[in-house]
Amino acid sequence: MEKIIEENKQGTSLVMEQKNENQKKLFIESYGCQMNFSDSEIVASILANEGYNTTQNLEEADLVLVNTCSIRDKAEQTVRKRLQEYNAIKKINPGMKVGVLGCMAERLKSKFLEEEKIVDMVVGPDAYKDIPNLLKDVDEGRDAINVILSKDETYGDISPVRLQSNGVTAFVSITRGCDNMCTFCVVPFTRGRERSREPQSILEEIQDLWNRGFKEITLLGQNVDSFLWYGGGLKKDYEKATEMQKATAVDFAQLLDMCATQFPKMRFRFSTSNPQDMHIEVIEVMAKHHNICKYIHLPVQSGSTRILKEMNRQHTREEYMTLVDKIYEIIPDISLSQDMISGFPTETEEDHQDTLTLMEHVKYDFGFMFAYSERPGTLAARKMEDDVPEEVKKRRLNEIIDLQQKTSLQRAQRFIGQTVEILVEKESKRSDAHWSGRNSQNTVAVFPKENYKPGDFVLVKISDCTSATLIGEAVGYATQMQS
Repeated sequence: MEKIIEENKQGTSLVMEQKNENQKKLFIESYGCQMNFSDSEIVASILANEGYNTTQNLEEADLVLVNTCSIRDKAEQTVRKRLQEYNAIKKINPGMKVGVLGCMAERLKSKFLEEEKIVDMVVGPDAYKDIPNLLKDVDEGRDAINVILSKDETYGDISPVRLQSNGVTAFVSITRGCDNMCTFCVVPFTRGRERSREPQSILEEIQDLWNRGFKEITLLGQNVDSFLWYGGGLKKDYEKATEMQKATAVDFAQLLDMCATQFPKMRFRFSTSNPQDMHIEVIEVMAKHHNICKYIHLPVQSGSTRILKEMNRQHTREEYMTLVDKIYEIIPDISLSQDMISGFPTETEEDHQDTLTLMEHVKYDFGFMFAYSERPGTLAARKMEDDVPEEVKKRRLNEIIDLQQKTSLQRAQRFIGQTVEILVEKESKRSDAHWSGRNSQNTVAVFPKENYKPGDFVLVKISDCTSATLIGEAVGYATQMQS
């Protein structure tokens, strides 16, 4: 659950620039976290070199790929329904191939191929470069499967196509996998152990995006703060590195500093942070650079130390609150957001109250809140009974959501009367006469278009707000960020 799942993006089919020489059609849609959407861009880039253009018309596709998520049961059920829909179309278009990518692929490999005959190909998160070979296997009548998890694959040598991009913001993956064995989470089993990408390849990808006019980058990983490049290999093997490798290693604070320094007119965000790996050096780098956004997604999952231990989170309630206090001390105007799970096994009413009081202490600007659902393959599913009744989970979740909405409004109100720097991203959903963008603290703002355009950094005077949106009027360009 260490990942933000944006409900409005689920099942989005991707479109990229068409190459005239490509004759085959690829339909690819994604479910789950931003990491999956980023991976779909890598897959589309690989297949563009194999003669495929993307299409949004499922019926005309030669190859249909669905990039899947195992984080919540709802995501898995949605994908199963989509597979049934593909099957209906396959009867009309028998030449169409169907592949399952991503986390569900790794977890349910044999089930997809043997029981649900509609799938021709199953590809795990570390095997995307093997897709051209797997397609040949399918053509020759063989089941095609590669779910081997890699110790070193980071896709650092692939320049992802930017699918359905607004041309302003982009994601750049810097790590893959995760070493944190949280008992509720399937990611270490579906995405493998943690490894970091070579810093130079990250800077080159950002340079390419800058050359193409992008203005904001989000550095992406299951756990960005534990980024550690020492010449390649798994993070857990760092202790075996040579003295020279250790002396020249690059950690996340250094990488963030390199990005902000090399691209001073580009804005940087990062996600996701794990409290146990969030170092004060990162906060100090954020404070030093205007172009690093003052926002951290800092999942906590529960406010109870006892439940945190059951979750195998490597921090206590007190350690988390001390970290938050230090962050506010260094960057007073920062925004924080949370992931929270209600109804984890054995959670008592006292544990739930601990969560509410922690939220009151931290004062999160945003939150991503879920009732616990048991995920097959996790330690919690194997060792713990899902013993909190569904109605209790829902009631506790509603109390968490109600408190967060109240706090979100209070936090948004602090901007009323202020002039804030907004990067224009797109038209407002509610009015084609208004632009929409975000401030450094990740709060959305809308304002009349006037002569501004997407990609402009604009100073906006805030006059009103809801719990999720700032409302104001532009007063000029933000000269500090104009290139």
